[in-house]
Amino acid sequence: MRKINIFDTTLRDGEQSAGINLNYSEKLEIAFQLERLGVDIIEAGFPAASKGDFGSVQEIANKIRHASVTGLARSVQGDIDAAWESLKGGAEPRLHVFIATSPIHREYKLKLSKEQVIETAVQTVKYAAERFPIVQWSAEDASRTELDYLVEIVEAVIQAGARVINIPDTVGYAAPQEYGAIFKHLREHVPSIDKVNLSAHCHDDLGMAIANSLAAIEAGANQIEGTINGIGERAGNAALEELAVALRIRSDYYQAKTDLTLNEIKRTSDLVSKLTGFAVPPNKAIIGRNAYAHESGIHQDGVLKEKTTYEIISPELVGVSSNALVLGKHSGRHAFKDRLKTLKLSVSDEESNRLFIQFKELADKKKEMTDEDLVALVLEEKTSKDNRFYELGSMQISYGTNQVPTATVRLKKGEEDTVSEAATGAGSVEALYNTLERCIGSEVNLLDYRIQSVGAGRDALAQVFVTIRYKGTETRGRGLDQDVLEASAKAYLNAVNRVIYLTEKEPILQ
Repeated sequence: MRKINIFDTTLRDGEQSAGINLNYSEKLEIAFQLERLGVDIIEAGFPAASKGDFGSVQEIANKIRHASVTGLARSVQGDIDAAWESLKGGAEPRLHVFIATSPIHREYKLKLSKEQVIETAVQTVKYAAERFPIVQWSAEDASRTELDYLVEIVEAVIQAGARVINIPDTVGYAAPQEYGAIFKHLREHVPSIDKVNLSAHCHDDLGMAIANSLAAIEAGANQIEGTINGIGERAGNAALEELAVALRIRSDYYQAKTDLTLNEIKRTSDLVSKLTGFAVPPNKAIIGRNAYAHESGIHQDGVLKEKTTYEIISPELVGVSSNALVLGKHSGRHAFKDRLKTLKLSVSDEESNRLFIQFKELADKKKEMTDEDLVALVLEEKTSKDNRFYELGSMQISYGTNQVPTATVRLKKGEEDTVSEAATGAGSVEALYNTLERCIGSEVNLLDYRIQSVGAGRDALAQVFVTIRYKGTETRGRGLDQDVLEASAKAYLNAVNRVIYLTEKEPILQ
């Protein structure tokens, strides 16, 4: 079967989703999981965009050894230089350089003629090829570009040194048959097309990103770009988990495969969902919680008799399994570490010691500690350690049906300082957040508040997600605790700390 390379852009195009702002630790955790998943190329970011992005891309490139790490660059020498400096320590550094080619982009965005666009593309590809072993060139808005012009510019950049040609459906405009026809046309009319890999990058504005990606494969593409959970600009990108499973289940039709480790899909999806704060819809293909549920009596009867009557994908294929009791309050440190190892949760000795203390505290309160609980604990520890300017010291909430809700909070501020305040509100959460705002000493606007359980049962952990605007920056935060109000406080502080970290630390990460 034909091998299809998987180009994951969760950390670049995915992070461009409105409301997503990942910090360095979160990006690194996602990159490590993408490596475990088996993606071929990880697009780690846009190095020239900021010093924070530069530093994150550089660290990911230096630490990922089993995937090619790439960064995005405009057709500008400065962008290419920044990308090289951030990526040169990678196992297989590559550049993803782009320029718009459609008439509407040439006229209104670039204000360049056809000839000027080709000249710019050729010059920058030549410059990049002197540094990078692999240069991928993208024709932004290719699906709305004249075919004869697309043929001309693709041949020119191949001659200049491009080794991968990406044909993006940048605004999700194309229909599957139409998009596939572009690849067929290029294969038939570009003289040097056999020297390069053809890549497809599809957006989901009309709900056809996966259909278009599969059409591109049928037409000869051997690389697909997309994101985990389909996140990305506007309506998002092609969801890579859907593409990979479609190729596996319908290998008889497509005669193509990926090298993804499919039973890592659910874990990867959960990680991205938790760190971005973007919930996966219950009816989402492959990884939604209803994807393997059968409500209809006819369906239930059929599945009980023979699963394949209504279930074409086994949950185990993508790593979906039922939670089981794995540890309890009497479990020791060795059993705890052994379970983390079984779950492929890599932690340092220092992190393990802190996690074990948290685990014992929770195990005293909870009847069951599931794998999902352990994953959530580890995730909180590994991704929140960089931004702890404010930490929750203690809190007390007073609430009754005939009294005004009141909150008293003590915060740790930095290494030594503490601050205490009290305030009221229309409800417990409002009283808590009014108090936290007083502690912080400046206005914090709460834009969204959402809560979900980790696992099931009365004693399940609560995960709270908030979106705030603080110091002119909109960002998300999350908090995990068995108590809903404590999780709410942690989520609020996590979001505030992100803004402080982004404004004070990330700009000097380089």
